[in-house]
Parts: sequence; C-alpha cells; structure tokens
Amino acid sequence: MYISKHHELPGTAAAHALIQAHPLGAWVVPGDDGLVANHVPFLLDPSRGRLGTLQGHVARANPVWRQLRASTPSLVMFQGQEAYITPRWYPGKRTHGKVVPTWNYAVAHARGVARAIDDEDWLRDLLARLTTASEASRPMPWAVADAPSEFIDKLVRAVVGIEIPIDGLVGKLKASQDEDLQDRWGTVEGLAAEGTDNARAMATLVRNAIDVQKGSQ
Repeated sequence: MYISKHHELPGTAAAHALIQAHPLGAWVVPGDDGLVANHVPFLLDPSRGRLGTLQGHVARANPVWRQLRASTPSLVMFQGQEAYITPRWYPGKRTHGKVVPTWNYAVAHARGVARAIDDEDWLRDLLARLTTASEASRPMPWAVADAPSEFIDKLVRAVVGIEIPIDGLVGKLKASQDEDLQDRWGTVEGLAAEGTDNARAMATLVRNAIDVQKGSQ
C-alpha cells in the first residue's frame, strides 16, 4: 500500500486500535487457482508476537484452509471510517477554484503466514472470546453459553480456525492532511452538517489530524 508522509498512521497501537474497532478483515491469500479473498471477523491478541496475532475461523466447507502453505504470506485489510469529500465544502473553491474531490479513509494492513487450526477446544475458546468482544457494548450481551450445548457442538464441528501471527503491519489515515487548513476546517463543517454517524466520525478524524499537526509544529 502506498502511504505518503502526510497519511501514515503512527505506530502499532494506532493500527491495533483500528483493527479492534473494525474487526471484519478482507483476507487475501494465494490459492491453488490464484488469489483467494474471504471476509473474516478477526480477534486481535496484541500481546502475542512482535506485532500481535490475528485469530478467526472459516467454514469447514471453504477450501481456503486446506490450501494454506507454511511459507506463503497472506494479507488482511481492515477498513475503518471512509467518506467522500466534496470540493463544495472548501473555501478555496470560492477564492481560487483550484480544488477537486477526494476520498478520506482509514485502513490497516496486516501481513503474516496463516495456519489452519482444526481443534475443537481452541475453536470453543475463540468463539467465546470473539462473541464477548463483539457483544461487550450491548446492554444485554449474548454469550455462547446461552445457546444449547449440542447446537454449539454442531457449529464448532462445521468451522476451522485461522491464526495469523502478524509480521508486517501498516496503517494509513487519509484525513485531508495535505489540503489547505481553511479547506480542512471546511471539510469538518461539511461532514458535521451531513448528520450521519459515519460523517461525524470522519469529521472527528479530520479535526484530530489538524490538532496532531498543530501539536507537532
């Protein structure tokens, strides 16, 4: 992934935070007939390995886990907030007109060699932890133990674990950092005015990027 100096997401902790906030990863791995892509909710264990370890699962019927090779790297892409940015929000449109649309986004890319884990105890533990993490913010969290044990037994046998020790991790935050300051504030105001949760979240990222840049000057 190309990352200009303006858009580098600083540090491992920032990339980990993005993964934990947006755990559905687009996992790409070489298969027998070319690249294979799957969308997998991953649990990140930041304490395991130099850059952390990703854990997830796929359906046993999915051939991808049988095609994994011990020396073949894979890539998992995590998509954070994203938003189209219209030049109509830029004061520069009125003063000089030299503005164009762009797209703001935050992403993290994790690389590592994936391995399949066909172990029911491992899978039960993963499913419990993944569920706990996903349900944590809900007023009445659901737990794996809420379902009949024989039902869970059947589902566990239908999946295979995937574990990826991360050996390469990069993050990119494109939040209008290379625009004129007045246009960046125009973007914040324009996004906030749209009123959607996604637009407000991106407005916060743009505002935070302005504050970070000010603090480094």
